[in-house]
Amino acid sequence: MSVIVIVDDRVTNRNIFAKLAASIEAGIVVRTFGDPVEALGWLAGNTPDLIITDYKMPHLDGAEFIRRFREIPKAVDIPVVVITVYEERSFRLRALEAGATDFLHSPVDHHEFVTRARNLLKLRHQQILLESRASSLEKKLEHSERTRATAMRDSREQLAQVIDTVPVMISAANAEGRVLFANRQQAAFAGIDVAAITGAPLAELFGAEHGARNRSLDRVVLETAKALPPFEEEIVGRDGEARVFLTTKSPLRDAADVVTGVLTSSLDISDRKKIEAHLRHLAHHDPLTDLPNRTLLRDRLRRMIVRARRGDQQFALHMIDLDGFKSVNDLLGHAAGDRFIQLVSSRLADTIREHDTLARIGGDEFAILQTSVTNSEDAAEFARRILETVSECSGFEGAPLRAAASVGVAMHPADGLTPSTLINNADFAMYRAKAGRGDSFCFYEADTHARARRDMALDSDLRRALERGEFVLYYQPQIDLSTGAIFGAEALLRWNKPGEGVVAPGAFLGRAEENGLIVPINEWVLREACREAKGWRDASGEPLCVSVNMSPIQFQKHNAPLLVARILGETGLDPRRLDIEITEGIVVTDFDAVASDLRRLLDLGVRISIDDFGTGYSSLTYASRLPVSRLKIDQSFVRNFRPESHDEAIIRTIVTLARSLDLRVIAEGVETVAQMEFLRSEGCDEAQGYYFGRPMPAENFRQLIQTGVSVERSPRRASA
Repeated sequence: MSVIVIVDDRVTNRNIFAKLAASIEAGIVVRTFGDPVEALGWLAGNTPDLIITDYKMPHLDGAEFIRRFREIPKAVDIPVVVITVYEERSFRLRALEAGATDFLHSPVDHHEFVTRARNLLKLRHQQILLESRASSLEKKLEHSERTRATAMRDSREQLAQVIDTVPVMISAANAEGRVLFANRQQAAFAGIDVAAITGAPLAELFGAEHGARNRSLDRVVLETAKALPPFEEEIVGRDGEARVFLTTKSPLRDAADVVTGVLTSSLDISDRKKIEAHLRHLAHHDPLTDLPNRTLLRDRLRRMIVRARRGDQQFALHMIDLDGFKSVNDLLGHAAGDRFIQLVSSRLADTIREHDTLARIGGDEFAILQTSVTNSEDAAEFARRILETVSECSGFEGAPLRAAASVGVAMHPADGLTPSTLINNADFAMYRAKAGRGDSFCFYEADTHARARRDMALDSDLRRALERGEFVLYYQPQIDLSTGAIFGAEALLRWNKPGEGVVAPGAFLGRAEENGLIVPINEWVLREACREAKGWRDASGEPLCVSVNMSPIQFQKHNAPLLVARILGETGLDPRRLDIEITEGIVVTDFDAVASDLRRLLDLGVRISIDDFGTGYSSLTYASRLPVSRLKIDQSFVRNFRPESHDEAIIRTIVTLARSLDLRVIAEGVETVAQMEFLRSEGCDEAQGYYFGRPMPAENFRQLIQTGVSVERSPRRASA
């Protein structure tokens, strides 16, 4: 059963180290002390296998604690690990001179703590095993004076067998620096015969350089008559391979208790060190690209900040987000997406200098720490190079993809004095670049943070609005111009925001498009509008229609027909009473896919309208190629209508186009009798606007349709 003693004046550290120590192996006993003096009192009557101590403590510092501990009988060989935040060499020398075995730098890496403690415990167990076996053999030697010679011979043979079977290199040298014996492990590593080495200088066993170092350490043991604390060393074998050993040196004594030589034992820990190095690498590098990760980036930022303070240097942090990376995964698959990330990382690696750092910090996010920046123009030039490098990845694997990125730049010291501040500010600048449609870079500005905080607050409010049911629908009547009767309404989203009242969609829909919340919002609008319209009937008992705007993002997900069909099934609304309004933005990415989705909607019986018609550069193309039912004349043409104006000509052209394509036409923004009469005279089928009624809550719209009011009998002017 191993006993580990932890000495630290901070209770949190004691608890953490105690848990880590207990996890090393089963049955470990852990004793903790907050006072080094109290610990020394306990240690005077107890012998642990390992001590972990803080350097900076009240009453005694780590060095003085170790010095007093080493004065306790049987404490010479017990390993002591010092935990310290100090990096100055003087503190380490004081601890080493007092008898420290090893060091851990605070804050302590938990894996490193467990690994080093396990190594030292294993070495301690080997020492105890040797001492136990040697003690057993010594008792046999004393068993009978009459058979002393025979017993001595047998014991030596047994001792030699024990030493040869222990998986540790063991050797002994006398005061003159000559080899007394070496076990098979030691001889095999040196590539020599055991019998031939006895009596030879240490240089023949260890080589000239390592032999001289051993001779120097042996002198310390001979002069002090004390064992050296275990230490790690790298030794090159005769095969030229360097391996790492954990070595101890202890005094050899004769029958008169006089030190006559030094026993050296070395445990090969090379494989364990390689595993430690591999684990450290995994902890600090991205597995896909093998680039530094966010943790290592923070560490290098921290070091750069310290170095910059000394030399008053500037450096820049570039945060990079790939624009439209999702389309790579959607089009080519996730395996190709991984290959694309690897390609980008390779290209970016070619752009940086030796002392710069390129890191991957997220799915499609990278960061570059640019060192030795003279001014902001240096950083701007490098940001341009980043954009050019990413653009060279366009057409990846033959796909029609345009590669681009958004880059945010934060400068030290102007934009931050800590790693967290620099990363956050570069992130804010990057999101600002992305908000400007990407493929650009932005420097951090003081108000960027404030805008980002506002966006984050709005994101949170929108999520809560969905959860708490704060969204409501208003309905604006749509009129059949041939009869003057209401035939339906357009569903318009409003937010009944606590503390502010009813908020129009212009204040939040743009942000919802950016953060993806438009998808669940759009789904709620569609379901609520269909549910409400299910009960609409005018005064004559005829069912009415409802128009719902759908975001282009819903079609980019390629699930719009399935969503509409599911909601129609849930609400029981006749598909012929639903009109889906779309805008030109719906076909920015994949015209054929959108056209296919619209045909599936028409097959369901749903009507399709192109909203804001006439404002886009390709409206005519979309009207002729997309499967739609109706064109909706944008309100800007109607509200600005004047006889013999360009708007009059545009409206007449749209109506003529609709007739040639066998489509119906509805105009929005009607506010006056003159506008209504002109639209009716030109053959426009339907209209909506303040003249007929403002957007109103569902209850008010239900009351309106029950009256059976027609346009001719009760016109609603803009002032109403």
